[in-house]
Amino acid sequence: MASEKILIIDDELHIVELIKYNLEMNGYKVYYALNGTEGINIAYEKKPDLILLDIMLPEMDGFEVCKKLKEIMNFLIFQ
Repeated sequence: MASEKILIIDDELHIVELIKYNLEMNGYKVYYALNGTEGINIAYEKKPDLILLDIMLPEMDGFEVCKKLKEIMNFLIFQ
């Protein structure tokens, strides 16, 4: 059974629930966020192995989320 952690960042709850259900049925630990800010916070806290990121999000789009996540990772690596 897989024990990897996956974070889904998507603002459409029905899509999140469908993906989350299928991943959990295959043994993954799944976290989710409905906007970019929440996704960044969860990613920082939970350190997922994989992030499934929607591009069209409220507040900040997926490209900006990706950029901020890369900045956080670079900061953590070079501490």
